[in-house]
Amino acid sequence: MLCLNRIAVVVMARQRFLEWLHSVNPTSRELTLRDINAEPTVHLLPECEDDAEAAKLVRRFAKDIFIHELDGWWRETLDWPKSMTRLVFEKWFEWRVHSIVLDLVEGRLTREEF
Repeated sequence: MLCLNRIAVVVMARQRFLEWLHSVNPTSRELTLRDINAEPTVHLLPECEDDAEAAKLVRRFAKDIFIHELDGWWRETLDWPKSMTRLVFEKWFEWRVHSIVLDLVEGRLTREEF
């Protein structure tokens, strides 16, 4: 078992994200927050010492996370919000940090461009 030098940030949609998705994608009208958050995205960020530092890291990567979350549900970038600031990110998503990331699988960890 290996401990990775990363923190895991679990990102879940808030109501504002769901409202946006419903507005741009009529086929999503039946989706609820429960549906969207059934399998939340996990982002790995550099390890850090405490919660305050973790929050700074999330703020630093907020736009990248925002873009990934939008792209996962709607690819038409013209429909994305014009402002993807940290404050908007906080209105659209909630997140929590897990400071210990363990790799229980033997074998090589591979990286793939997404």
